[in-house]
Amino acid sequence: MAGRGVVVTGLGCVTPLGADVASTWEAAVAGRSGVVDLSATFDERLPVKIAAPAPADIDTGDLPPKEVRRMDRACILALAATRQAAHDAGIEVDKNVDGDRAGVAIASGIGGVSFLLEQHAILLEKGPRRVSPFCIPMSIANMPSGLASIYHGLRGPNLCHVTACAASAQAIGESMRAIQYGSADVMLAGGTESAILPLVIAGFANMQALSRRNDEPTRASRPFDADRDGFVMGEGAAVLVLEAEEHAVARGAKILAHLRGYGTASDASHMAAPDPEGGGARRCMEAALRDADLAPTDVGHINAHATSTPAGDAVEAAAVRRIFAAHTDGLPVSATKGMTGHMLGASGAVEALFSVKALATGTLPPTINLDTPDPECTLDHVAGQARATQARVAMSNSFGFGGVNASLLFERGEP
Repeated sequence: MAGRGVVVTGLGCVTPLGADVASTWEAAVAGRSGVVDLSATFDERLPVKIAAPAPADIDTGDLPPKEVRRMDRACILALAATRQAAHDAGIEVDKNVDGDRAGVAIASGIGGVSFLLEQHAILLEKGPRRVSPFCIPMSIANMPSGLASIYHGLRGPNLCHVTACAASAQAIGESMRAIQYGSADVMLAGGTESAILPLVIAGFANMQALSRRNDEPTRASRPFDADRDGFVMGEGAAVLVLEAEEHAVARGAKILAHLRGYGTASDASHMAAPDPEGGGARRCMEAALRDADLAPTDVGHINAHATSTPAGDAVEAAAVRRIFAAHTDGLPVSATKGMTGHMLGASGAVEALFSVKALATGTLPPTINLDTPDPECTLDHVAGQARATQARVAMSNSFGFGGVNASLLFERGEP
């Protein structure tokens, strides 16, 4: 792909593992699970009683409490992650960054569903006059991006990708394109999701997509394991600051990683199930490699999409083996949803962040609960414990409903 080099200069997140990057990464390296028993607060009729929520108390910085009370939680999570990332990158809009040349792309799979459901309940109980005037603004999926633009003075591209579980990976990839094409110098890109709600849980449960290991919350999400029985709902947000390399160098920013490649492709197969042949997954990984002008043997680590569903994990493993061939046996693979649960539209950004941290620290996060690897998922699993690495390039995969697939390739930043 012709165009300017793109680098990562800042990271921010709120996840089931912690309220910021440091606590999240420390927990991930230690292999701790963020899945908990929520039976005390869940509708007792739900067959699933477990999930992976983000911390209840979120640092909202200098946002007025009155404004925070009007926001859907997905917006609050996104603004917290965005503020962290901007601070980490040392961005000062209209001082060291031109606000007209800085944009935002915060994705979501579902958007402000909690606020919408709250207002629907008010409508039914108290009537239409009691519905909040913020009902529509706080329910639409692009409001986290809109608020980030407003609060940070980002007057460039204002984007929102709503492509299920690949949404924030696509947000990062398309933000890379915006910088390469010259539409922006800086993009704050990522995703947010807050959908641990009875309606969403019931919907996924009735699809037979969720784990029902209610008596073993921390062991329920089991990517690539022979006994996996579905994913665990997670909640969180993550944002990466992407920057044109020459722009970052000119302002003296630290370069955490280079975003080298992005590929996206469609299964064109089924609305929810993965293509059994793994065509879309394979094509998006191949596209990312072509975009980066890298060979499969250049990749030293993969953060897999691996949600812990029987079909999805096997399809991804087969696609990886087909592309990387003999290199697969020495290609370490982490599946971090065993710890975080599946954060839907935020998962791609969180796992991209993990990929950047893995390269920067020389440490690969583990896949927990992988007690008996499925013979159909034979890979070099980073099972149980973190592993030291000298990998130069990492791939992060994200696949979603509607047959959407996205892969990102990061290269280790130079000191």
